[in-house]
Amino acid sequence: MDLMHTVILTVHIIAGLSVIGFVLLQHGKGADMGAAFGSGASGSLFGATGSANFLSRVTAALAVVFFLTSLALSYIATSRPTVSGSVMDSAPAAQTAPATPAQAPAAADSKAKDIPK
Repeated sequence: MDLMHTVILTVHIIAGLSVIGFVLLQHGKGADMGAAFGSGASGSLFGATGSANFLSRVTAALAVVFFLTSLALSYIATSRPTVSGSVMDSAPAAQTAPATPAQAPAAADSKAKDIPK
């Protein structure tokens, strides 16, 4: 299950960074006005409006991948079996503390007898 978690987390991070990159590559609505008056966008790789369709479709697909990996990661995180009880219940018997505390020898001139109990 740890390998699956690692793979999904890696895809999730790559998809998230890719969504950020593709959103930054897209032109805003104000850039369309400049393209209409010959700002050089018509001679680009995708044409005047071709890049908008391509980039928006890739961004939408990456957003779907990001959403699905988010759901998968949340499912993996909540579906792990939980162990009931405390940490002390699972400790070996040899390492448990003794039932009665050991008494330290008191020196004759110690002030241990002055401490109220």
